[in-house]
Amino acid sequence: MEDEEIGRYPRWRDELTDQLFKAILLLKNKEECYRFFEDLATINEIKEMSQRLKVAQMLNQGFIYEEIVQRTGASSATISRVKKCLNYGADGYRLILERLRKVKK
Repeated sequence: MEDEEIGRYPRWRDELTDQLFKAILLLKNKEECYRFFEDLATINEIKEMSQRLKVAQMLNQGFIYEEIVQRTGASSATISRVKKCLNYGADGYRLILERLRKVKK
């Protein structure tokens, strides 16, 4: 693998996954994202990922499970998993939530 910081990456990293992420990074705008992801994943898979990101935003803002379930339709298992990632994960949610906050300003 070409990156020098390989130890920082998950064990599931491989050439195919690297290729996927490189392809995603080549997308230039939201329209291209919609086109690529519609071909890549099912609509349901895309909606599930979108829901997880919203759950992460709401948890980060201090919403309680009941409010999150009501507003997003996410199961308590999904909310719990996202919360676990926020607290003990690779900080991917935190990274993107911070960047989204900066874009909104």
